[in-house]
Amino acid sequence: MPALVLTPAERRAQRADAHHLAPVVTIGSDGLTDAVAREADRALAAHGLIKVRAMVDDRAARETMLATLAEQLGAAPVQHIGKLFVLWRPLPPDATVIEHEDRRSTPRVVKLVKFSKSGNHRPVVKKIKVMGNQRVTAGGKIKRARTRSASVKKNPG
Repeated sequence: MPALVLTPAERRAQRADAHHLAPVVTIGSDGLTDAVAREADRALAAHGLIKVRAMVDDRAARETMLATLAEQLGAAPVQHIGKLFVLWRPLPPDATVIEHEDRRSTPRVVKLVKFSKSGNHRPVVKKIKVMGNQRVTAGGKIKRARTRSASVKKNPG
């Protein structure tokens, strides 16, 4: 895969986003191995923007590692400062999420807080399991959620 090319403005934005990141992949004394490339590929697939630390003292070797890694993974080399590389690849569209219209949400636990009528007592906290077809009203009651019926006037038969 050829390495991606970024414009200077895109590169600047990616550098700013990567500033707070910690290195997630480390290239050891063995150099750029298949295991390192696989791990960097997994990290790019999960995060899109990663930092890589190279434990090699030779600057020319680090530059070739960055170019090789970017070429192998189809990523854009964003930055190379000392022993740190920053690589970016756009996140793939998530194909595992399938939307079902008839799916209900899972049961969830909701905390209901009822305050005392006089301010002297502690509020009562109850944990209630709310099923997928239920909702909690503002008063703390649980009601079954219904689909909203359309107006008869708007939809003449």
